[in-house]
Amino acid sequence: MSDRPLKLLLVDQDPIFRLGLRVALEEFPNLQVVSEAETDTAVLQTLAELALQDPTSVDIVILELGNSRSVQSQQLGLQLCQQLKAQYPNLPVLLLSSLQDRGLLMAAKAIGVDGYCPKGTPLSELVTAIQQVAAGYSHWYESEQRDAENKRRGNRQNVSGFALTRRLTKQLENLRSSGIAQIDANLAAVTAQLQTPGLTVLERAVLAGQRRELLTSRWLVNHLLATPARAQINEQRQSKLFEELPSHTNISTNSALAPSDLTQTQNAPSLLSPRALQATLFASCINKLQYSLQNVTDIALEIDILRPDKKRELLYIILQKVADALDELRNSQIDVQQLPEIKNKILYDLWREATIEFFGKFSRVKIGNTFVEIVNVLLQSAGVVQVEILNKIPLVRELFAYLLFQTDLVVDNKNYPAVSFEAKEQAEILLENLLIQIANSVMQPLLNYLADVEDIKHNFYDRNLVSSREIERFRNDLSWKYRLRNYVTEPKAIFESRYELFVFAPRGIAKVSIYAPRTQELRELSGIPLFITLGLEFGDAIAPRLQSLLSFLGSGVVFVLTQIVGRGLGLIVRGILQGIGSVSLLEGKNRKL
Repeated sequence: MSDRPLKLLLVDQDPIFRLGLRVALEEFPNLQVVSEAETDTAVLQTLAELALQDPTSVDIVILELGNSRSVQSQQLGLQLCQQLKAQYPNLPVLLLSSLQDRGLLMAAKAIGVDGYCPKGTPLSELVTAIQQVAAGYSHWYESEQRDAENKRRGNRQNVSGFALTRRLTKQLENLRSSGIAQIDANLAAVTAQLQTPGLTVLERAVLAGQRRELLTSRWLVNHLLATPARAQINEQRQSKLFEELPSHTNISTNSALAPSDLTQTQNAPSLLSPRALQATLFASCINKLQYSLQNVTDIALEIDILRPDKKRELLYIILQKVADALDELRNSQIDVQQLPEIKNKILYDLWREATIEFFGKFSRVKIGNTFVEIVNVLLQSAGVVQVEILNKIPLVRELFAYLLFQTDLVVDNKNYPAVSFEAKEQAEILLENLLIQIANSVMQPLLNYLADVEDIKHNFYDRNLVSSREIERFRNDLSWKYRLRNYVTEPKAIFESRYELFVFAPRGIAKVSIYAPRTQELRELSGIPLFITLGLEFGDAIAPRLQSLLSFLGSGVVFVLTQIVGRGLGLIVRGILQGIGSVSLLEGKNRKL
């Protein structure tokens, strides 16, 4: 087992928790999440399918024992544990549960469950527990085990001393965790602001300074308020850091690093493996999915019709499918040169798997007097989806090459080394655009064929878009979007050598533009798109001359009006006024006579 990574099966009813746990565990090269399940039926089915492929395909099951809201679910969790140990007696089971009821835990232990960790256990301790249980040992939450041993021994003095030490340690750890949580929240906010398009140089400099200060504060809190166990972990991480530093950095273990330098070095992607780099990137994306998902661009998106919770759920599913695809590509040991050949197949599989999981493989709706399976209807639009959306997603090959092989990123006419923080930022933009575009592709067939089905409107749509009139208006907006994109927007973007990407911003889904050479696409344009680019070129060519001509004509008109017409009118008016004055004078003299 030491020659290969431990293969894990995650079982939890919360898909968001499963995704977060998976991302966290994949930072460790000796751990591999091979599958996930939500229900007891799915667990047994998954294990049966994996056992047919390879009897050693799962090394340990990590299981949530029901939930705290339902006693029935807790009993079902115990029954599942019993079934697992009956059918697979040699398969270790580790409970990772929010439950801390001693009776339930003792029942689980009596059934044969091999270990237990509460949710919220530090990641390093959880990994240790996983390794111990997978190796055939039992691991039950350490503090409870010590309490039980001390009570059995009857040593009240040791119990009170241990309880006091544990209380102080816990308070110190709570202070540290609370401080780190506040700093991380502010750090996430500042990082999000740094990624907002259109910042001035001064604003970016101020935000970068705030970020450095928060990183330094995090390092100080993490070390000054560290418990003995935490301090040992920090020392191990620091020593490992120095061992992994490249030789050209010329840093010895005797050299002194500033806290901010050390923090930045610890967080630098250069020290991460491709798996850890992927985990860091996905964790950042998960945090951004907590933002508002309202579309703040001027372009209609298919996912705009979804309720916010459904929109977020779909994006989570796609992110998980991207992680699965990356794992599959790693296991197949493909070469970086193969990515252009299989890119379209990867995108198609992502769309298909996300569609099946989001709507349900066997979900049906009633149309007229017959029931139809949603997925079967949607998957028939594969060709249209591939041409209209999937094939048009930019820089997919570059993103996958970066995540799989840590290749440099060439984005916005710049070469970003894979080890740089800037490369990670650019990869985040590409990943976010990929998620949004695949989500659009999942919704497009639904809007084409099943948009006005009442069950679908009730289960998926935003309440402001459930009327037939609003749905038709929304579909018309999408139709015009595709017409404008195919005939005007896309040719213009090609001619201007740029891509427009959708990203997650604090205010919602925003749009950014990046530079990209598109000479080959420009040569392949024909028909109306080609006419549009020629019109743009003609406009660029004639605009300065036309402006000069209009400026000249305008100056001439102004000269004629002011110098000739104006002066002529002035003389005429002056003569009239002088004539009127002369008449008035003669009339006055006649009166005197």
